[in-house]
Amino acid sequence: MSWWESDDDEDEPEFDESDVRIRPNRRGSRPRTKQRPEHADAVTGRVLGVDRGRYAVLLDEGLASEREVVAARARELKRKSVVTGDLVDLVGDTSGDEGTLARIVRIGERSTLLRRSADDTDAVERVIVANADQMLIVIAAANPEPRIRLVDRYLVAAYDAGIAPLVCVTKTDLADPDEFLANFSGLELPVFRSSTEHMPLDEIRAALAGHRTVFVGHSGVGKSTLVNALTGSERATGHVNVVTGRGRHTSSSTVSLRLETPEGDGWVIDTPGVRSFGLGHIDPDNILKAFTDLATVAERCPRGCTHLPDAPDCAIVEAVEAGELGDTGRARLDSLQRLLETFAA
Repeated sequence: MSWWESDDDEDEPEFDESDVRIRPNRRGSRPRTKQRPEHADAVTGRVLGVDRGRYAVLLDEGLASEREVVAARARELKRKSVVTGDLVDLVGDTSGDEGTLARIVRIGERSTLLRRSADDTDAVERVIVANADQMLIVIAAANPEPRIRLVDRYLVAAYDAGIAPLVCVTKTDLADPDEFLANFSGLELPVFRSSTEHMPLDEIRAALAGHRTVFVGHSGVGKSTLVNALTGSERATGHVNVVTGRGRHTSSSTVSLRLETPEGDGWVIDTPGVRSFGLGHIDPDNILKAFTDLATVAERCPRGCTHLPDAPDCAIVEAVEAGELGDTGRARLDSLQRLLETFAA
């Protein structure tokens, strides 16, 4: 008779948890824990660019020890995206020596986040850059023809992100941009005009000094040419197809380039040219917040007011018609409504 069939309790062996053998290499044998390394020795840097899973990160910016290191994203970040402009914490080899690789273990809080979606029905956002405080919208007076709606979309994205927009019109020797720029007169945008014979580099540098400015524009407008002239870099430049009128994509990735000026250093963030800019992720309330004078009046609007021309009892419309907002009130309202219609379309 086996021991487990015995009726004699005194002969029955006793077992406890220490008698259980656990296979040491078996998956799942170790208890799971939510504890993660604190990385108290991590150092902070800023991401300058991303290339095939490797990140160029600047450490000790502005100090004698300033250096650029190459880093990979740590596994604990899971699916969190790391983008150009992010402040990140690094561990590992942060010497910057050739062949070394650090690890990004944390992403700092973002002050701004410029995003776009594939189209207006796609709520999935594509992050372009983090922590920029200005956007320079580069358009061409001709070849390719400027598109009002695309510029409107850039403006909506900038206002939603809390980024101040500026405009640079290139190729003004080919066409007069005044009629096109009149569409934005109510926005009080700083505008720079550039031609083949004259690029207002000093004026643009002064406006960008001390800022992190992201450059956006349709392919072929001369954005990379302007970036090269401002920073002394050698970003590839392209041309416009004479058959389709479309530009060729020359910048293939988003990258930060240092801008040295007498007024102080800044950063130019060059982005790939785009022909569309989806707004599926935008909060329309942020558009109105960018028009501070109109936003104050909008507090008197009925709940749910769209501020569009057909909106009943809109306080902004009534204030403009009554002349409360001065000579620029009508232009400001027209600009606001066009941007809101762009989002709603």
